[in-house]
Formats: sequence, C-alpha cells, structure tokens
Amino acid sequence: MEQLTEDSSFDYIVEQFADLQLLRYRVPGFETLSLQRKQLIYYLSQAALEGRDILFDQNGKYNLQIRRLFEAVYLHYQGDRTASAFHELEVYLKRVWFSNGIHHHYACDKFVPGFTADYLSDVILSLPAAYLPLGEGETVQTMCDKLFPVIFNPSVMPKRVNQADGEDLVLTSAANYYEGVTQKEAEDFYAALKAPDDEQPVMYGMNSRLVKENGTVKEQVWKIGGMYDAALRKIVGWLEKAEDVAENDAQRQVIRLLIDFYHTGDLKIFDAYSIAWLKDTDSMVDFVNGFIESYGDPLGMKASWESIVNFKDMEATRRTETISNNAQWFEDHSPVDSRFKKETVKGVSAKVITAAILAGDLYPSTAIGINLPNSNWIRSVHGSKSVTIGNLTAAYNQAARGNGFREEFVYSDVERTLLNKYADLTDNLHTDLHECLGHGSGKLLPGVDPDALKAYGATIEEARADLFGLYYLPDEKMVELGLTPDSEAYKAEYYAYMMNGLMTQLVRIEPGCTVEEAHMRNRQLIARWSLEHGLADRVVEWVKRDGKTYVRINDYVKLRGLFGQLLAEIQRIKSEGDYEAARRLVETYAVKVDAKLHTEVLERYRALHLAPYKGFVNPVYTPETDGEGNIIDVKISYAEGYAEQMLRYSRDYSNL
Repeated sequence: MEQLTEDSSFDYIVEQFADLQLLRYRVPGFETLSLQRKQLIYYLSQAALEGRDILFDQNGKYNLQIRRLFEAVYLHYQGDRTASAFHELEVYLKRVWFSNGIHHHYACDKFVPGFTADYLSDVILSLPAAYLPLGEGETVQTMCDKLFPVIFNPSVMPKRVNQADGEDLVLTSAANYYEGVTQKEAEDFYAALKAPDDEQPVMYGMNSRLVKENGTVKEQVWKIGGMYDAALRKIVGWLEKAEDVAENDAQRQVIRLLIDFYHTGDLKIFDAYSIAWLKDTDSMVDFVNGFIESYGDPLGMKASWESIVNFKDMEATRRTETISNNAQWFEDHSPVDSRFKKETVKGVSAKVITAAILAGDLYPSTAIGINLPNSNWIRSVHGSKSVTIGNLTAAYNQAARGNGFREEFVYSDVERTLLNKYADLTDNLHTDLHECLGHGSGKLLPGVDPDALKAYGATIEEARADLFGLYYLPDEKMVELGLTPDSEAYKAEYYAYMMNGLMTQLVRIEPGCTVEEAHMRNRQLIARWSLEHGLADRVVEWVKRDGKTYVRINDYVKLRGLFGQLLAEIQRIKSEGDYEAARRLVETYAVKVDAKLHTEVLERYRALHLAPYKGFVNPVYTPETDGEGNIIDVKISYAEGYAEQMLRYSRDYSNL
C-alpha cells in the first residue's frame, strides 16, 4: 500500500477563518483497491452523506432553517458583496456549516454575529420569497420574528450543551434531544425503564427525542416511519446497494442488521448489530453509520448521528495488533485495584485505518481514534473494536510543520528536540493505547448503573482511557514489543500532554468562560491534579522566563507514578458508580480557568496567526459507468473547496 510520506505537491490547507482551519486529507491506496471495494466505499459514502441533516436538527431545532436561510443569501444576494457586513455574514454561514448548527462545535456557545439584525433583515427582504426557506403558512416576517431572537439574542438558547453544576442541564441546553421536560423528569423516565438485574441492558434513550405531550413524557424514536424518516430511508437505500457488494457474509450481516435497526428502532437489534460489527475483523473496508456518541446530550444518553467510511492500513495496523494481542498483559499489570480489573479481556481488536469519507458528527471536525461499541455489557462479554485514523493524523502533522507553535510554548530546546524526534510516534501510540485498551479496560461492579456518573460520565471515561495510555507509554514492555524505540520516547508525549492540559488548550476557550467539553475537561483534570499532587517533589512546575509562562517537567518517572495513582482512583469511581467523587474531581480540577494565564496564552497564540480548531474537506468520489449503467471504476478528487462542498451537500443531501 502507498505510504503516507511528506508530499510537497499535496496542498493540505484549504482556508482559515474565525478560529477554524480547513484541511484536506489524502486517501492513499484507494486507487489500488479492487473495483468491488471501490464500489462498497462509494455506496457507504453516499449513505454517510445522506444523514447530514439529522445532526443539524439534533444540535438545535432551528438549525436547518437558519442554515438554509443563510445559504439562500449567500447564493442569491445581489447587493454589495464586498461590504464588511456581508463578509461577516459569510463567516457566520461557514461557522454554521462547520459546527452543524449555530453553536460552537467544541465550546457549545452560540455564535455572536458580526452583522446587525437590521442588516440581515435588509438582505433577506431584497431576495424573492421563493428563494427563502419558509415553513408551511409562514411569511418572511413571521420567519424573521421566529429566527432573529435565536440568532441575535444572547439569552435565547445560549449553549448547545450546558454542563454547569447545579443547573437543570436539560432546560438550559439548546440541543434538540428534549422538549418540555426537565432534567429530573428525563432521569426519572429512564430510571423507570431499567431493571437492576438486567445483565444485558440496552442503551436506553440512545435513538429518541424525549418530549412531553398532554402532560405525558414519551419518546419520539428516530426510525423509518418515525422521526428522521426521510433521511433514514435514503441512508438505507445506499446501505442496500452496499450489502450487494459486501466483501463477505460477516460484513453483509452487519449491514443487514443496521438496516433492520433503522426500520424498527429496536435497541436490541442495535446491540446485535454492534456485536456483529465488532466481530467482523476480516473485512478490508469498514464503516460506522448511526446514532453513536452521547457528548451532545447533557445527560450523556442520546446519541448524535455520525458516519465514517474507511479501509485498513495493513502496515500500520501491525502496531495496533501488537497492542491488542497483549491486552491481557496490560490489564493484569494495571495499577488499579484487582476488584475492578477484567479477569479475561475478550475480543479486543485494533487497526489503523485510512478514512475515505467523514460525515455527521465526525465532519468537518473529527476524532483521530474511535473505540466502539459504547455498551458496557457488550464490551465486557464480546469486546470492542478500536481504530486509529492514520491519514487524518498525517494531515494534521503535515499542515502544522513550521507553524511556530513549539518555538513559542515549549520550555526549551531539550523538550523541542524530544518532540521533534518522537512526538508523531508517541502521539499515535497514546491514541492507540487510549482507544485499543483504555476504553476496553476495567469493569463495573455488579449492579452498577452504566449511567451512574450522569453528566460527569463522559469526562471520567475519557480521563480513564487517557491515563491508561499515559501510564503504559514509558513501560519497558513497550520497548520489548518494538512499539517505542527506546526508554526516552515517552517523554515527548508526557511533555506535550502536560503543556496542553495546563496551558495551550486554553486557546480554545473564550475569555471569561470555563472548560465544558468532556475531552478538554479530561485533559485539564489529569494535568492539574498531577501538578498539585506533585508539588512537594516539584514533579511538574510553572516557570517564568522573559515574562512568559512555561511548563517544566522535572521528574518524568514520578509523573508516571502520579498518572498511575489517578488512574486507580478514576477506575474505582467508574467501577463503583461513585457520582459524588466524580463530581468533586471534575469540579475541582477540570472546570475552572486561571484568567491571568488564559489572557497570556491567548495573546501569545494570537501572534502566531494560527487556528485552534481544525476540520476537513472530504475528497469527492465519482463513479464511472459503462453503457448499461454498471460502475466500472470510481475516481477520487481532492479539488473541491469548502463552500463548494458544503453547498453541494446542502443541494444533494438535504433530506429533512
């Protein structure tokens, strides 16, 4: 397979605006795949793109109409398009595209428009009404009366996901997962469905919107014949085509079960699909398509729609297979209490993949590693499947070369030398360990509700997986297995992680705000807890030089010991379902921001003219057909621009 090497002829950077940078990613090896696999990727990619509107609607009930309104303006406005207000309107639309809605994809705060309501009103009134996304019986004025407070009033739907301790997280979150119900009503509704002695519980509420109708709380299920019917029918149509060109019977069964789930909404069928999917380790082409991750729900239950289509990077997969083949050793030697360890680690499979298409909650901003399924009982009984997305990591690394970040924030040449020599490798290894082993490690004690940690569950789970990877990176077993070249390499990841958790991830936070996103909370929790608990020995410390603040690690060995201690406590919290301990840890270490340090970091970062968030433009797949309409090849192109792609997706895949 073609290797991901430095390629000066490939233009990774597409454009930059607001706090966002758009990149391209290569799909090395696609051209050499068999026709059957190319067809499979094409059909699965179409199924992925058909679900785009679902996520927009999940993220907020006005998102689709707002997106279509601004697209109409962008396409048809005949006034002065060079005016600064129009430029700000264009940036607003690009941000809506990026975040799949009007709230920041990571911080969850509502965008502040750089134009006035009067300007937008004038622009809208200049367009023929036929171009506008008017609802049934809606006039231009009633549409504006409805949408303008949502767009301009900072007190209306200010946060997509609110995680503030002590508030009603359901009522104060703009995500479209609940309507007319309180947090207590939602928690009581699902608590009543759960049987304490059920050893194979479905993920209640995963694929539904919870509403109150005539005083009764009920679910609106996302399925064919139910909510999101039109989009799901399109998705299933492409999945049926994919089923016809599946690589083997196991993959065909995976696709058939997913189709059945979309038809019924039956969560038992989703569990059967998940088991079949994780057991299919032979197929070259693989995919995720469905309601998967629950970060967008303040209660951590309802799952956003996402998809990724990919194929195995055979050479790089040898690395992850080495890790997964030794999963039992890692579990046995973990520093956590033996009561919380798995006696037998089952079904841990891992691979490095080449992403072919990103969609839903994985587009444009995406994960670089995935571990599924999320069901605790399936993980315990059947195992899990982990992927590290190699070509996306390579794109990030290529685009970041020479951008000045390390020169500005890394303490000295000693640390920079470590990072330049090892960071690409150790960052990938940490992702591998996080996904392959971290999420699959440990167990819940009998009778512990998987949702016991409530709003803190996602942060605790991500911290658990990160700590597992951090603890094992320095282990001599990693050198013995040929995963790290020597006993020094791990220091690159330790330094990068502590610098990021203590300082540099703050570039993603607006002044005056706290840390709210689960992955960011996890990283700050680990870094600040370790800093505080290592103070007596000066394991990690702040250093001032030339008026600038830096992180210095004085004792890497003791830092590993601290990571082990915290891992043991976080696994205990998870295993016992200790909500109060989770709340204390997160609220003490993960949420608060040092305002003075924050200001300094923002000023230093701003001077570099970098964007703290990155996302991707997808490649374009075009089937070539013979005279009878049969696909004889699928061509890949990287030429499409950001706005061009988003407008095409809105034109071709607008199903709701």
